[in-house]
Amino acid sequence: MSKFESSIKVIPYSVEKVYAKISDLNNFEGLKGKLPDDKVQNLTFDSDSVSFSVSPVGQIALKVVERTENSCVKLETTTSPLPFTVWVQVVPVVETECKMKVTIDASLNPFIKGMVQKPLKDGLEKMVTILSMLEY
Repeated sequence: MSKFESSIKVIPYSVEKVYAKISDLNNFEGLKGKLPDDKVQNLTFDSDSVSFSVSPVGQIALKVVERTENSCVKLETTTSPLPFTVWVQVVPVVETECKMKVTIDASLNPFIKGMVQKPLKDGLEKMVTILSMLEY
């Protein structure tokens, strides 16, 4: 397994508010207009799953498989060229502030890892940046 971690972002909201938003994927409907159309298409959500198409990768669908209150949301692929797991972790700093990190764990052979390592890291950073700028 190959693990990729984003940087840690400080979010000026309580861990309870942030977790409440990230644990229900319907709350990400507002992201549709903020993602580049040339990279992400056909974005659909419900409370437990998200599906989208990424050029040139293809269709990707993720489903929430675990929720740990005020701590972590774990998603796994249901459709993807490469299976992977995503964790969105939040930890409290003070009552009105928390930290967030996004981690991806994927089964990659060394050849594939070399090809996808940089795009995955870049994607993780974009994801955690977008999540850190949301209104909670």
